[in-house]
Amino acid sequence: MDGVLVIDKAAGPTSHDVVASVRKLLGEKKVGHTGTLDPAATGVLPLVLGRATKIARYLTGSDKTYRAIVRLGINTTTLDGEGEILRERPVEVEEAQVRAAVMSFVGDIEQLPPMYSAKKIDGKRLYELARKGVEVARETKAITIHTIDFLAWRSPDLEIEVRCSAGTYLRVLAQDIGEKLDCGGYLHQLRRTAAGAFTMEDAVTVEQLVDDRDAALEKMVPLSRALSSLPAIELPPSMGKMVASGHQLNVGDLRTLDLPDFAKDAAVTLGLDNGQVVAVARTLIASAELSACRRDRRALKTERVFTRRL
Repeated sequence: MDGVLVIDKAAGPTSHDVVASVRKLLGEKKVGHTGTLDPAATGVLPLVLGRATKIARYLTGSDKTYRAIVRLGINTTTLDGEGEILRERPVEVEEAQVRAAVMSFVGDIEQLPPMYSAKKIDGKRLYELARKGVEVARETKAITIHTIDFLAWRSPDLEIEVRCSAGTYLRVLAQDIGEKLDCGGYLHQLRRTAAGAFTMEDAVTVEQLVDDRDAALEKMVPLSRALSSLPAIELPPSMGKMVASGHQLNVGDLRTLDLPDFAKDAAVTLGLDNGQVVAVARTLIASAELSACRRDRRALKTERVFTRRL
């Protein structure tokens, strides 16, 4: 049972709760996730099963898409509806002002991680400190908001769809939009609709897995598609066998292939023309620099091999 099973998480359980439920339902010991969703959030939660647990770290840095409802006029301790109300202010803004405030956050911006988050500082998770009433200094983090679609404005609620880089806190974005409008705001509702290559079309609920296990498992995403966001290098069968048996590809090997563009220190897949992924490797040289390098110089460092028999 190797692949990615995308769960449409319900509100309430933690991501770890979902992993435990799926592990029990399938009798599969190797189950993990590729990034958590807050308990109150719903939507796309990709779970890696079997050999796919080896690729989890290649999936965590992918872009995410969310649908969110921001409730203006209220600030809370947790920046969402789970916390205590800190302040209430009147919402005296027009739709044009709300649109302008929202769109001002598109692009490369800095976010301050919230105290109620799983981020660790000095070995302590911030939410553990926050629950004790302790607030510590945090450094801002660079993130990217690729797009924001303005879906609806029904005062005091604003509905948006956000495509952003991994590590973006939608709760912080909600609060920042509220402060931009001088009325405050918090994240009232959140649904993740995509995580990298995985969308709601791939998803099944835990209830569907209980009711019809076989039908639910038919939607499992294979390794080749799960890694489709990485640059792919297609190998001839003879070279695929070499990689599977431990050979590290050098510049001379790569010069015989039709290569995608890739930067230095990037993850790439090594596969066959039938779509089978043989391995994931780390690039030691950028593709643009290969022509100027010695043929015997190592070009890739294989990190994960998925099959030893070809």
